[in-house]
Amino acid sequence: MSAWLPAAPCTPQACARHEGARRAPLPAVALLLAGCALTLLGVLSVPAVLLLGPSRRDRLIRRWAYAVVRAFGVRVRVTGCPVEGARPPAGELVVANHVSWLDIPLVAAVLPARMVAKSEIRAWPLLGPLAALGGTLFIERDRLRALPHAVRAVAGALAAGSRVAVFPQGSTWCGRSGGGRFRPAAFQAAIDAGSTVRPVRISYRTTGTNAAGATVFVGDDPLAASLWRVVTSAGLTAEIRILPPVPADGEPDRRALARAAQSAVASDRANLPAASVHH
Repeated sequence: MSAWLPAAPCTPQACARHEGARRAPLPAVALLLAGCALTLLGVLSVPAVLLLGPSRRDRLIRRWAYAVVRAFGVRVRVTGCPVEGARPPAGELVVANHVSWLDIPLVAAVLPARMVAKSEIRAWPLLGPLAALGGTLFIERDRLRALPHAVRAVAGALAAGSRVAVFPQGSTWCGRSGGGRFRPAAFQAAIDAGSTVRPVRISYRTTGTNAAGATVFVGDDPLAASLWRVVTSAGLTAEIRILPPVPADGEPDRRALARAAQSAVASDRANLPAASVHH
């Protein structure tokens, strides 16, 4: 177990199961092609999008990312605190629990950011080139010696005014056992940059309140198998709840800051007003 890549007990056989209606193969193939086409369009458009101003770029990224999630047949619901249009001067560290590859476009649909991701993602088809062109900070999570460099890279991006998104659990978890704890390294970057921390909670549902196992992407699950499981599962909804920001200087150290963010993500927060709802 490393500081960046802890092992999750979740496996595709035990966790990645869909309970509910299923799509016929033909509509599922249509969704798969639409989702991949929109993703490819994003890859091809990145050089032009980078020429836009920050506000226009963020607006375009949000619309594209939302369209990608919908193209794969997943509805999107956004709840919680309204997000201000302007980014904080010292940047913002977005931290979320990690369930699926869908988490990445889902976060981008609400809070466009530079992602922190394991270096292996750079080699993924479609998603890898898109992530690299979009400014993803690739981290060698299985090398402890790379940790200080990773913290400096994230802190530098935050200090430059960027929004940076990280999944501090270090691995995907199905969520049935509560998930892994938030690792403190990324929170040190927020402290060093004097930025705020924005906790986000991600969940996937089918009809009613049943957890959507089809979206779970854990262990050695092949990406192609996960994509097919998502498009063949009907009635999926992704919910992203935006929680109140946590000032980096509001806690005594990075471990306390990580615990505060994890507590916010794990709590019910049912009294938060809805920011927006998409169907």
